[in-house]
Amino acid sequence: MVRLIMSGSGEGKTKQLLELMNSSAETEAGCMVCIEPARNMSYNLRHQTRLVDASEYDLGSFASLRGFICGLYAGNYDISHIFIDNLCKVVGSSDDHQVDEFLTWLDGFTARLGIKATITISANPDTATDTMRRFM
Repeated sequence: MVRLIMSGSGEGKTKQLLELMNSSAETEAGCMVCIEPARNMSYNLRHQTRLVDASEYDLGSFASLRGFICGLYAGNYDISHIFIDNLCKVVGSSDDHQVDEFLTWLDGFTARLGIKATITISANPDTATDTMRRFM
């Protein structure tokens, strides 16, 4: 299951994501992973959430991010929720077609494994594609 949070820069997406991570830590039994473009979220997160600084792993494409997510899950089958803050910044691309392909792939991946995924994108929701709207 994929949930997309999309709004302009500075409109509270990261704050909303932090609140979701903390509430998920209280209700979900598994581990949570948050992939962020740079280490900025070391706020008051519960220990169940593992922060991953994407800049340390050179995730410069959607293909790299897919492989990275698969590797995270292969190393820890207890992951119940994946959070990605500012998807386009993590991969260095805002190409709508590639975003759509990634969201579709992630939806299939998470559905098959029973994982939740919450993603933020900094962009005007009015510019969202039909695929993006499906996950909003």
